[in-house]
Amino acid sequence: MRMLWNLLITAAMVYAAVLGLVYLFQSRLVFYPEVGREIAISPQSYGLAFESIRIPTADGENLHGWWVPADEARGTVLFFHGNAGNISHRLDYLLMFNRMRYATLIVDYRGYGTSTGAPSEQGTYRDADAAWEYLRDARSVRARDVVIAGESLGGAVATWLAAKISPRAVVLISTFTSATDLGARIYWFLPVRWLSRLGYDNVKNLARITSPVFIAHSRDDDLVPFAHGRKLFAAANEPKAFLEMRGGHNDGFIFTHAQWSAQLAAFLDRQAGK
Repeated sequence: MRMLWNLLITAAMVYAAVLGLVYLFQSRLVFYPEVGREIAISPQSYGLAFESIRIPTADGENLHGWWVPADEARGTVLFFHGNAGNISHRLDYLLMFNRMRYATLIVDYRGYGTSTGAPSEQGTYRDADAAWEYLRDARSVRARDVVIAGESLGGAVATWLAAKISPRAVVLISTFTSATDLGARIYWFLPVRWLSRLGYDNVKNLARITSPVFIAHSRDDDLVPFAHGRKLFAAANEPKAFLEMRGGHNDGFIFTHAQWSAQLAAFLDRQAGK
Protein backbone atom coordinates (compact mmCIF):
# COMPACT_ATOMS: atom_id res chain seq x y z
CA MET A 1 0.00 0.00 0.00
CA ARG A 2 2.84 2.37 0.85
CA MET A 3 4.46 1.61 -2.52
CA LEU A 4 1.23 2.45 -4.35
CA TRP A 5 0.89 5.66 -2.38
CA ASN A 6 4.48 6.62 -3.23
CA LEU A 7 3.83 5.95 -6.90
CA LEU A 8 0.75 8.14 -6.85
CA ILE A 9 2.64 10.95 -5.14
CA THR A 10 5.47 10.68 -7.67
CA ALA A 11 3.02 10.68 -10.57
CA ALA A 12 1.25 13.73 -9.14
CA MET A 13 4.55 15.57 -8.75
CA VAL A 14 5.59 14.74 -12.30
CA TYR A 15 2.21 15.88 -13.65
CA ALA A 16 2.42 19.10 -11.64
CA ALA A 17 5.90 19.71 -13.04
CA VAL A 18 4.59 19.15 -16.57
CA LEU A 19 1.78 21.65 -15.93
CA GLY A 20 4.29 24.20 -14.69
CA LEU A 21 6.49 23.78 -17.75
CA VAL A 22 3.50 24.03 -20.09
CA TYR A 23 2.34 27.22 -18.39
CA LEU A 24 5.79 28.84 -18.58
CA PHE A 25 6.78 27.69 -22.06
CA GLN A 26 3.42 27.33 -23.81
CA SER A 27 4.41 29.72 -26.58
CA ARG A 28 6.85 27.04 -27.76
CA LEU A 29 3.90 24.67 -28.13
CA VAL A 30 2.01 27.20 -30.22
CA PHE A 31 4.55 28.92 -32.48
CA TYR A 32 6.93 27.03 -34.78
CA PRO A 33 9.16 29.66 -36.39
CA GLU A 34 12.07 27.23 -36.64
CA VAL A 35 10.15 24.95 -39.06
CA GLY A 36 11.10 25.96 -42.59
CA ARG A 37 12.95 29.09 -41.51
CA GLU A 38 14.92 29.51 -44.73
CA ILE A 39 13.40 31.49 -47.59
CA ALA A 40 13.05 28.81 -50.25
CA ILE A 41 11.91 30.63 -53.42
CA SER A 42 10.49 34.02 -54.34
CA PRO A 43 7.42 35.18 -56.29
CA GLN A 44 9.67 35.51 -59.31
CA SER A 45 9.62 31.70 -59.50
CA TYR A 46 5.91 32.02 -60.32
CA GLY A 47 6.47 34.80 -62.81
CA LEU A 48 5.31 37.49 -60.39
CA ALA A 49 6.91 40.91 -60.10
CA PHE A 50 7.60 41.74 -56.48
CA GLU A 51 9.44 44.01 -54.10
CA SER A 52 11.21 42.71 -51.02
CA ILE A 53 10.53 45.09 -48.13
CA ARG A 54 11.38 45.61 -44.46
CA ILE A 55 8.73 46.94 -42.09
CA PRO A 56 9.64 48.33 -38.64
CA THR A 57 7.27 47.64 -35.75
CA ALA A 58 6.39 50.01 -32.91
CA ASP A 59 8.46 47.96 -30.45
CA GLY A 60 11.63 47.83 -32.51
CA GLU A 61 11.37 44.61 -34.54
CA ASN A 62 11.97 44.43 -38.27
CA LEU A 63 9.62 42.39 -40.44
CA HIS A 64 10.40 40.92 -43.84
CA GLY A 65 7.68 40.99 -46.44
CA TRP A 66 6.88 40.96 -50.15
CA TRP A 67 4.82 43.47 -52.02
CA VAL A 68 3.33 41.87 -55.13
CA PRO A 69 1.61 44.42 -57.41
CA ALA A 70 -1.15 43.61 -59.89
CA ASP A 71 -2.02 45.23 -63.20
CA GLU A 72 -5.10 47.45 -62.89
CA ALA A 73 -5.48 46.27 -59.31
CA ARG A 74 -9.03 46.03 -57.96
CA GLY A 75 -7.76 46.23 -54.41
CA THR A 76 -5.06 44.99 -52.05
CA VAL A 77 -4.85 41.79 -50.01
CA LEU A 78 -3.03 41.83 -46.68
CA PHE A 79 -2.19 38.18 -46.09
CA PHE A 80 -1.22 36.55 -42.78
CA HIS A 81 0.16 33.03 -43.06
CA GLY A 82 -0.15 30.01 -40.78
CA ASN A 83 1.97 28.74 -37.94
CA ALA A 84 4.93 26.99 -39.56
CA GLY A 85 7.09 27.99 -42.50
CA ASN A 86 7.38 31.48 -43.92
CA ILE A 87 6.17 33.68 -46.76
CA SER A 88 8.07 31.67 -49.38
CA HIS A 89 5.77 28.70 -48.69
CA ARG A 90 2.61 30.67 -49.63
CA LEU A 91 3.29 31.51 -53.27
CA ASP A 92 0.09 29.81 -54.47
CA TYR A 93 -1.93 32.42 -52.61
CA LEU A 94 0.08 35.25 -54.17
CA LEU A 95 -0.51 33.82 -57.65
CA MET A 96 -4.22 33.33 -57.02
CA PHE A 97 -4.77 36.88 -55.78
CA ASN A 98 -2.67 38.27 -58.63
CA ARG A 99 -4.90 36.49 -61.15
CA MET A 100 -7.88 38.09 -59.44
CA ARG A 101 -6.15 41.46 -60.03
CA TYR A 102 -5.37 42.10 -56.38
CA ALA A 103 -2.03 43.42 -55.20
CA THR A 104 -0.78 41.54 -52.15
CA LEU A 105 1.32 42.30 -49.10
CA ILE A 106 2.52 39.22 -47.25
CA VAL A 107 4.77 39.46 -44.18
CA ASP A 108 6.59 37.11 -41.85
CA TYR A 109 5.76 37.56 -38.18
CA ARG A 110 8.56 38.38 -35.78
CA GLY A 111 10.87 35.39 -35.44
CA TYR A 112 9.70 33.83 -38.72
CA GLY A 113 11.78 33.75 -41.89
CA THR A 114 14.22 36.64 -41.72
CA SER A 115 12.08 38.83 -39.46
CA THR A 116 13.70 39.72 -36.15
CA GLY A 117 12.45 38.91 -32.66
CA ALA A 118 10.50 36.05 -31.11
CA PRO A 119 6.80 35.33 -31.70
CA SER A 120 4.02 35.95 -29.19
CA GLU A 121 0.31 36.69 -29.39
CA GLN A 122 0.72 40.39 -28.68
CA GLY A 123 3.73 40.42 -30.98
CA THR A 124 1.68 39.15 -33.92
CA TYR A 125 -0.86 41.90 -33.26
CA ARG A 126 1.88 44.52 -33.32
CA ASP A 127 3.13 42.97 -36.56
CA ALA A 128 -0.36 43.25 -38.05
CA ASP A 129 -0.52 46.91 -37.05
CA ALA A 130 2.85 47.55 -38.66
CA ALA A 131 1.82 45.82 -41.90
CA TRP A 132 -1.38 47.85 -42.10
CA GLU A 133 0.45 51.10 -41.38
CA TYR A 134 2.88 50.26 -44.18
CA LEU A 135 0.01 49.78 -46.64
CA ARG A 136 -1.68 52.96 -45.51
CA ASP A 137 1.39 55.18 -45.45
CA ALA A 138 3.75 53.75 -48.07
CA ARG A 139 1.17 52.43 -50.57
CA SER A 140 -1.70 54.87 -49.90
CA VAL A 141 -4.16 52.00 -49.41
CA ARG A 142 -7.51 52.83 -47.83
CA ALA A 143 -9.22 50.45 -45.42
CA ARG A 144 -12.21 50.07 -47.76
CA ASP A 145 -9.87 48.86 -50.51
CA VAL A 146 -8.05 46.18 -48.49
CA VAL A 147 -9.01 42.53 -48.08
CA ILE A 148 -7.53 41.01 -44.92
CA ALA A 149 -6.90 37.28 -45.34
CA GLY A 150 -5.41 34.70 -43.01
CA GLU A 151 -4.86 30.97 -42.91
CA SER A 152 -4.97 28.97 -39.67
CA LEU A 153 -3.07 31.05 -37.08
CA GLY A 154 -3.06 33.91 -39.55
CA GLY A 155 -6.84 33.93 -39.44
CA ALA A 156 -6.66 34.96 -35.79
CA VAL A 157 -4.33 37.83 -36.66
CA ALA A 158 -6.66 38.78 -39.52
CA THR A 159 -9.80 38.96 -37.36
CA TRP A 160 -8.02 41.04 -34.73
CA LEU A 161 -6.94 43.63 -37.30
CA ALA A 162 -10.23 43.56 -39.20
CA ALA A 163 -12.14 44.39 -36.02
CA LYS A 164 -10.01 47.56 -35.76
CA ILE A 165 -10.00 48.93 -39.30
CA SER A 166 -13.19 47.66 -41.05
CA PRO A 167 -11.67 46.45 -44.35
CA ARG A 168 -13.52 45.69 -47.58
CA ALA A 169 -13.67 41.99 -46.70
CA VAL A 170 -12.17 39.32 -44.45
CA VAL A 171 -11.07 35.87 -45.69
CA LEU A 172 -10.45 33.08 -43.17
CA ILE A 173 -8.91 29.79 -44.25
CA SER A 174 -8.78 26.73 -41.97
CA THR A 175 -9.09 28.93 -38.89
CA PHE A 176 -9.87 27.88 -35.31
CA THR A 177 -12.48 29.37 -32.97
CA SER A 178 -9.84 30.22 -30.36
CA ALA A 179 -6.37 29.09 -29.32
CA THR A 180 -7.82 27.74 -26.09
CA ASP A 181 -10.44 25.64 -27.90
CA LEU A 182 -7.86 24.16 -30.24
CA GLY A 183 -5.32 23.59 -27.46
CA ALA A 184 -7.91 21.75 -25.38
CA ARG A 185 -8.45 19.39 -28.30
CA ILE A 186 -4.79 18.76 -29.09
CA TYR A 187 -3.60 18.54 -25.48
CA TRP A 188 -6.70 16.78 -24.16
CA PHE A 189 -4.73 15.33 -21.23
CA LEU A 190 -3.97 18.79 -19.83
CA PRO A 191 -6.28 21.40 -18.22
CA VAL A 192 -5.64 23.78 -21.11
CA ARG A 193 -8.50 26.14 -20.22
CA TRP A 194 -6.84 26.80 -16.86
CA LEU A 195 -3.30 26.99 -18.18
CA SER A 196 -3.71 28.97 -21.38
CA ARG A 197 -2.29 32.47 -21.53
CA LEU A 198 -3.16 32.78 -25.21
CA GLY A 199 -6.43 34.12 -26.54
CA TYR A 200 -6.70 34.43 -30.32
CA ASP A 201 -10.47 34.48 -29.83
CA ASN A 202 -11.87 34.58 -33.36
CA VAL A 203 -15.49 34.14 -32.26
CA LYS A 204 -15.22 37.27 -30.14
CA ASN A 205 -13.47 39.19 -32.91
CA LEU A 206 -16.02 38.18 -35.53
CA ALA A 207 -18.84 39.58 -33.43
CA ARG A 208 -17.14 42.99 -33.76
CA ILE A 209 -16.45 42.77 -37.50
CA THR A 210 -18.95 44.51 -39.77
CA SER A 211 -17.07 43.74 -43.00
CA PRO A 212 -18.18 40.87 -45.28
CA VAL A 213 -16.61 37.56 -44.24
CA PHE A 214 -15.63 34.58 -46.41
CA ILE A 215 -14.75 31.36 -44.55
CA ALA A 216 -13.15 28.30 -46.19
CA HIS A 217 -12.67 25.09 -44.21
CA SER A 218 -12.14 21.45 -45.09
CA ARG A 219 -14.35 18.71 -43.70
CA ASP A 220 -11.19 16.55 -43.73
CA ASP A 221 -9.04 19.00 -41.75
CA ASP A 222 -6.83 16.87 -39.51
CA LEU A 223 -5.74 19.70 -37.20
CA VAL A 224 -8.54 22.25 -36.92
CA PRO A 225 -11.88 20.39 -36.93
CA PHE A 226 -14.49 21.34 -39.52
CA ALA A 227 -16.80 22.30 -36.64
CA HIS A 228 -14.52 25.25 -35.88
CA GLY A 229 -15.15 26.68 -39.34
CA ARG A 230 -18.90 26.25 -38.96
CA LYS A 231 -18.86 27.97 -35.55
CA LEU A 232 -16.93 30.87 -37.01
CA PHE A 233 -19.46 31.15 -39.80
CA ALA A 234 -22.30 31.18 -37.28
CA ALA A 235 -20.55 33.93 -35.31
CA ALA A 236 -19.89 36.14 -38.35
CA ASN A 237 -22.24 38.97 -39.26
CA GLU A 238 -23.87 39.22 -42.68
CA PRO A 239 -22.90 39.39 -45.45
CA LYS A 240 -20.93 36.16 -45.27
CA ALA A 241 -20.15 33.04 -47.28
CA PHE A 242 -18.84 29.56 -46.47
CA LEU A 243 -16.85 27.24 -48.72
CA GLU A 244 -16.46 23.58 -47.77
CA MET A 245 -13.10 22.30 -48.98
CA ARG A 246 -11.60 18.82 -49.13
CA GLY A 247 -8.20 17.57 -47.99
CA GLY A 248 -6.13 17.91 -44.84
CA HIS A 249 -5.23 21.07 -42.95
CA ASN A 250 -2.24 21.86 -45.15
CA ASP A 251 -3.57 20.70 -48.51
CA GLY A 252 -7.26 21.61 -48.57
CA PHE A 253 -6.37 24.64 -50.70
CA ILE A 254 -4.76 22.36 -53.29
CA PHE A 255 -7.61 19.86 -53.56
CA THR A 256 -10.28 22.56 -53.95
CA HIS A 257 -8.22 25.08 -55.89
CA ALA A 258 -10.51 25.72 -58.87
CA GLN A 259 -13.72 25.85 -56.83
CA TRP A 260 -12.07 27.82 -54.05
CA SER A 261 -10.63 30.41 -56.43
CA ALA A 262 -13.87 30.85 -58.37
CA GLN A 263 -16.08 31.26 -55.32
CA LEU A 264 -13.67 33.62 -53.58
CA ALA A 265 -13.27 35.71 -56.74
CA ALA A 266 -17.05 36.02 -57.08
CA PHE A 267 -17.37 37.01 -53.41
CA LEU A 268 -14.67 39.67 -53.68
CA ASP A 269 -16.17 40.95 -56.94
CA ARG A 270 -19.44 41.62 -55.11
CA GLN A 271 -17.65 43.55 -52.38
CA ALA A 272 -15.55 45.56 -54.87
CA GLY A 273 -18.70 46.65 -56.63
CA LYS A 274 -20.17 48.29 -53.51
